Amino acid sequence: RTATDRALKAIKVGGGPDAIAITPNGKTAYVVNGSSDTVTPIRTATDRALKAIKVGGGPDAIAITPNGKTAYVTNAFSDTVTPIRIATNTALKSIKVGNYPGSIAITPNGKTAYVVDAATYGHWVTPIRTATNTALKAIRVGFRPVAIAITPNGKTAYVTNAFSDTVTPIRIATNTALKSIGVGSFPAAIAITPDGKTAYVANISYGGTGTVTPIRTATNTAGKAISVGAEPGPIAITP
Repeated sequence: RTATDRALKAIKVGGGPDAIAITPNGKTAYVVNGSSDTVTPIRTATDRALKAIKVGGGPDAIAITPNGKTAYVTNAFSDTVTPIRIATNTALKSIKVGNYPGSIAITPNGKTAYVVDAATYGHWVTPIRTATNTALKAIRVGFRPVAIAITPNGKTAYVTNAFSDTVTPIRIATNTALKSIGVGSFPAAIAITPDGKTAYVANISYGGTGTVTPIRTATNTAGKAISVGAEPGPIAITP
């Protein structure tokens, strides 16, 4: 409970829960259970877990469309994305994407989901047209993409490439990759400010000092890195 910073009673879900997303109306939280190949809906009004939904192998990440109608779950071990119809909590036909799909982000207009194919030697991001649940032509980015974030105006997606120490912008109107931006060592997480002016990239820098690199989205240029603690992970920005 944020008003008191008090932990409430834990909610039992599936095995290995490792990702969560909440519907825009706040009524349901969906928990990805990585080791049981399921997603558990939780009714937030009562903090009660509902019947788990079977998805693909090794589910890893989840995103929900802005209209709250569909959740998309990436399945790392089956190279698919499973849409879930939120009104009925039913899994729809899975969508074939690239190798080892991980992070996923959906455009503000809800028309396209972008899936990062995070295979060790991968270079691809797969767009999915949500109206038809069909995968479009994959977009080549840097070496081993890991995370993705989309600007609030829906014009650009930014992808961190862990093994090339870069971030690749993608022009959403044409699904084309722009010139990559050099950042710190092993960029693994990214978040964009609500005004869309700056992206912040967390660089793990294994064995060294962790940093966060700001990127000015108007010019796609990196600013001076900010030193933080060792091996920074996820990053979040206040509304």
